[in-house]
Amino acid sequence: MRILSGGKRGSDMLGMGSGLRRRLLVMLIVPLLLLALLNAWFDYRAADNVALQQDQRLLALVPLLADSVVGGSTGATSAPVLLLAPAVQEFLRDGPARAAFALSDLDGKVLQGQAWLAAMAPPDKEAQLRSEEDGGTTWRIVRQRQQTVIGELVITLADSTDARQQWARSILLKVLLPNLVLVAAAAFAVRWAVQRALRPLLELREAVERRSPRDLSSIDESASPEEVRPLVNSLNRLFDLVNAQAESQRRFIADAAHQLRTPLAGLQAQVEAWAQAANAADSGNGLVTLQVDQVNKLRGATRRTSQLASQLLALSRADSSSMHAQPMQQVDLKHLCEAILESHLDAATDKRIDLGLDAQAALTMGHAWLLRELLANLVDNAVKYTPSCGTVTLRCGMRPAGAFLEVEDDGPGIAPAERQNVLERFYRVQGTQVEGNGLGLAIAAEIARVHHSRLALESGAHGRGLKVSVLLAG
Repeated sequence: MRILSGGKRGSDMLGMGSGLRRRLLVMLIVPLLLLALLNAWFDYRAADNVALQQDQRLLALVPLLADSVVGGSTGATSAPVLLLAPAVQEFLRDGPARAAFALSDLDGKVLQGQAWLAAMAPPDKEAQLRSEEDGGTTWRIVRQRQQTVIGELVITLADSTDARQQWARSILLKVLLPNLVLVAAAAFAVRWAVQRALRPLLELREAVERRSPRDLSSIDESASPEEVRPLVNSLNRLFDLVNAQAESQRRFIADAAHQLRTPLAGLQAQVEAWAQAANAADSGNGLVTLQVDQVNKLRGATRRTSQLASQLLALSRADSSSMHAQPMQQVDLKHLCEAILESHLDAATDKRIDLGLDAQAALTMGHAWLLRELLANLVDNAVKYTPSCGTVTLRCGMRPAGAFLEVEDDGPGIAPAERQNVLERFYRVQGTQVEGNGLGLAIAAEIARVHHSRLALESGAHGRGLKVSVLLAG
């Protein structure tokens, strides 16, 4: 069972992590934005309250300014004489840049004060409040008809410190911009905090992604955040169930192969003896020759069946998770190559194949019987697929990265597009005439994986044949 196959599955999990971060950021930043807008609204309401107070102050000053007229006339030759009340003096203290006034007749003619405040008289005695622009400044202006000692006049007061206008001018620099800067700083802080908080979860994801598809060992719960431990517990239970099922299948295959080996060995011995007797008794008679051919075919089928049982047993043992728990021992690769060469010499001689050895002293840590099985499968494949009068070379030695084993032949080789497929179990290249089960390279690949390595399939010398190598730790 494949837990993760990298690539798309890994990017899916990354997308999930990014989506979680994005959702957390949105859930935290949106309330901050809403709070910033609420803060701006409260600022506006505060400015509005201040503006109402300013309007009430202007309305209160209008009758005081009217009472400040102590003499004069409304004619063109003289202006009203003013004796300003203290409150009016306080209002006009900062000069025309902040406050202004005008006394006008009912025709709109300014008798005293700033001429730009000239305007039509109000139709009644109700006060008029409005905002007007002058010289780039927005003024809050009140006009009201008032009775004075020289007759009815239009009293006008203007204030440039209107809180509403100040708020409108400063909303960007004093309200929105600080709030936006605060939200941006909060976004960075929240993103950093979320990333730090999610780091254990991301490390858990990376640990699962780095696992081999066959690694079903439990995940360390103590290294996971408390909130993720239920998920880790569920994954560990799933791993245990899958591992138990896979182990049960491996035991079944191993038991079946082991039980088949004994009767197959007896059957093969009888067929071998029968075939030798039939070949010795062959006198050229057609019927006898036919029987001899049938016996030889039966012998070939028995050999293949016996080899299949042995390969299944070897594959089951190599694929067993218990191999990781067994300690590795030092293996002499040169001695191993010499033993494998001797055991395959007869088969190579029968096909007139030059089976050679180029072995240098090399030691590695591993399982000796598994490495023997690996090398035996590689040499058996090379001898089997190399045509008569071909060459098979067995090599071992040391490289800077560690010890290596290598089997090279000058046979038909394997097309680059098929090299990954032939490492799968029971896969055979189409059009292959040589009998086989499609397990030799699969077993060798599994044994290489147990030794934390992999098989490398390349073309042989001068682009001919096949070279299979495996690099082992020194």
